[in-house]
Amino acid sequence: MNPARLSLLCISVLIAACGSGSDRLGNRPSTTTFAITPANAATATRVAWEAALASADFGNVGSGMVISTSSPGDFSKPGLATSLAGKLINPVQMDPLGPVVRSCFVRGIVTTTGDVADVTLATLSTGDTFRDVYEFCDDGFGEVIDGTVDVAVREFTGDLDTGLYMLSLDVVLTDLQVATGTDTVVSNGDTTVTLDSMQSPFLRAGASGTSMTVDSNASSETLSDFTTSQTIDAGVQTLPFTLAAAGTLDSTQLAGVVRYSTPVTFAGEGFDFPSSGTFLVMGENSSARLTAVDNINVMIEIDGNGDGVVDATINTTWAALAAS
Repeated sequence: MNPARLSLLCISVLIAACGSGSDRLGNRPSTTTFAITPANAATATRVAWEAALASADFGNVGSGMVISTSSPGDFSKPGLATSLAGKLINPVQMDPLGPVVRSCFVRGIVTTTGDVADVTLATLSTGDTFRDVYEFCDDGFGEVIDGTVDVAVREFTGDLDTGLYMLSLDVVLTDLQVATGTDTVVSNGDTTVTLDSMQSPFLRAGASGTSMTVDSNASSETLSDFTTSQTIDAGVQTLPFTLAAAGTLDSTQLAGVVRYSTPVTFAGEGFDFPSSGTFLVMGENSSARLTAVDNINVMIEIDGNGDGVVDATINTTWAALAAS
């Protein structure tokens, strides 16, 4: 087996603008310092929604080189990669693993090391560890990657060859820099990725972490005690999905800290915006509640003094929210 292929296990953890299962929903810090008003509610909702989506991206494992430098200002649609269960690579049958040095397609190298418990079977075991060290790696995807990704297997059952498994990975990013011609994104922090394809084509993915800080040219974002949970039914032509998220966000795009959650889990189809569900952003004695009217329209209800009474309502669209 080609040792270089193992690095796909590490690099297929999606590194997005903000890092981020579901077992921690509701366990969030209570401190908020940003006062939400009708004037800034749309911006606060957008920034928190982008952070939630970015943390959800950590669940999208399995489609090869999918590292992304989407900036915190980019507004993306949620959706699980349909190849979620398709491309996890069996570990190399070496103990310890490596070091294996792979030359990147254009320039730079990736050095992979690890410690695999079971060297006789193409499987994963609790406690298996892998490390990828990127040295200005350019594989021709328009991104240059530098830094370290550490992966530890927390739990594994099933079969990688058949694509039916339950896998939990602890991932730590250390000065992981992804540079393009227009932006440089540097990530530091931890996340636990959980993937469940045992009921394939129904797939579940989750991501949670204690802290993740991401710096870009435009802003700095820190997520704490964050979690997301996603599902997709790839056996249905419309690809119905769900998305739940919670966490605390400290962003330079906002003059303070907010908390976010999904009191009603989002649901939708394909790669459209959610057509139902709610997203609650909590500020200092204030809140903004986004409700998906359908996959085009949203309503934001603002409570500016924390008394539980709606003070103002914004009727807008998902697309317009992107520009707020």
